[in-house]
Amino acid sequence: HALLAYTMGVKQAVVAINKMDTIEYDQNRFDEIVENVGDHLAKVGFKPDNLKFIPISGFDGDNMIEQSENTPWYKGPTLTEALDQFRVPKRPLKKPLRIPIQDVYQIGGIGTVPVGRVETGTLQKGMDVKFTSGATADVKSIEAHHSKLEEAGPGLNVGFSVKVASKLIKKGQVCGDLNDEPPRDAEKFTAHVVVMNHPGEIKEGYQPVLDIHTAHISTKFETLLSKNEVRSGKLIEESPKYLKNGESGKVVMVPTKPLCVEEFSKYSPL
Repeated sequence: HALLAYTMGVKQAVVAINKMDTIEYDQNRFDEIVENVGDHLAKVGFKPDNLKFIPISGFDGDNMIEQSENTPWYKGPTLTEALDQFRVPKRPLKKPLRIPIQDVYQIGGIGTVPVGRVETGTLQKGMDVKFTSGATADVKSIEAHHSKLEEAGPGLNVGFSVKVASKLIKKGQVCGDLNDEPPRDAEKFTAHVVVMNHPGEIKEGYQPVLDIHTAHISTKFETLLSKNEVRSGKLIEESPKYLKNGESGKVVMVPTKPLCVEEFSKYSPL
């Protein structure tokens, strides 16, 4: 889970070490866990300055909201304080609009209403948008949490009405600004993959189901380009015959159905 989180862009973490009441709030045991878990997270890629370890008891409430008298040796923040201290990530407002579609509704008196999370850019009322299906439309209205909006930025889950047949918009498609680098489907793409909990060898022709943004699509490993170190990405072998559990590499992947994929450096959620 730590590797998955880090790979998906999570760079800060709070580690709540629970059930301290069952070991009588033993500082030595806490320090041992901090060392072991900290070493593992460092190997994944987390920086020590971005980690906080907190001794808690969820049952008794120790260090959840207020400092506990049972851990006088602990001088750090409570769990709620640590969560409030997370640095808020910069929202990609200036990038072209990207909204992976989560669902589509047909509402009487309103019309077709796609629903999704604004990942980058800003959705504006009156904007001309384009879906990866090729459908284009004018945004008639925007709503989030039962409130009407003139615009919506990154992080907001929105519904927006468009005059398009609902059958042309499906979950897994992506919506963007028609006039500013609209999204499009990829015939194939190169991905950096990490093999986890797989019993055998993965060879060319392997066809897993890929979950990316809101899409859920079968995708074929067309070409194994390289085997690389998991953390550094350093090249180990070119054109390997297979990848196995615990290994990583670069692979050319071909989706079996239309799929929008973007460069991680530009649109990490996609």
